[in-house]
Amino acid sequence: MKITRLGWAGLELEASGATAVIDLLQDAAPMELYMGVPHTPLPGPSRPGAAVLALVTHLHQDHADPAAIAAALAPGGVLLRPAAAEGEFLEVAATAAAEQGLAELGVAQQVVAPWETAQVGPFRATAIPAVDGFGDPQVSWVVEAAGTRILHAGDTLFHGWWWRARMRLGDVDHAFLPVNGPLVSLPHRQPGSPRPAVMSAAEAAAAAHVLQAGEAIPIHYDAIHNPPIYAQADDPAGTFLREAAALGVPARIVEPGAVVIAGAPTAP
Repeated sequence: MKITRLGWAGLELEASGATAVIDLLQDAAPMELYMGVPHTPLPGPSRPGAAVLALVTHLHQDHADPAAIAAALAPGGVLLRPAAAEGEFLEVAATAAAEQGLAELGVAQQVVAPWETAQVGPFRATAIPAVDGFGDPQVSWVVEAAGTRILHAGDTLFHGWWWRARMRLGDVDHAFLPVNGPLVSLPHRQPGSPRPAVMSAAEAAAAAHVLQAGEAIPIHYDAIHNPPIYAQADDPAGTFLREAAALGVPARIVEPGAVVIAGAPTAP
């Protein structure tokens, strides 16, 4: 499997001539009022309109960009996603725009519940439980293809399902983990919480340790930082490398647009 980091939480996977994307983000304009302008690149897929599969961990706009997903998918391609949020207006406010955009663009969608598996082309994707910092539905994805197994953890908080995921699905070769530990104060979730809305670097390193990941790579940091509305922790990637090293977890930083794997793991 060849894996390319697309920026923020995005990945592109390539195996057996097919491609897939995860948590693709290219247009951050709808979020700029609250989240600010992205500070790092948000590269797109290498072959627009060719992906057989798109996955989203949840329907926040920084993880589910409807136009980018529609443009990435090939005819007949499908989006795998968690269930829709339910409730009154403020309860679903953070996911409503993405839901509407996906519906208007006619993106083919399949809801995958935690612990369910879907096979699309060469990609075998299993949703594992995850917990969102704002109470919206979220999963993480374990994707297998061409003899490689990866985990993509969206922007989950730390939780106790890591052990069960390893028991049920086996060791992951590469874990892509959010590390920015932001303090967030958004209009639809007031008062703002004094606790991070996403895993901290230390928590992500602990998750990689529990998973016994072959390699851990930080995602979900630096691109968005707009205090006091969205304020990431200091030096999340560097802190993650130090915390991972202390636990004996192989880890490295991969910049947006860089290839993570092309057959065998790339040397740090």
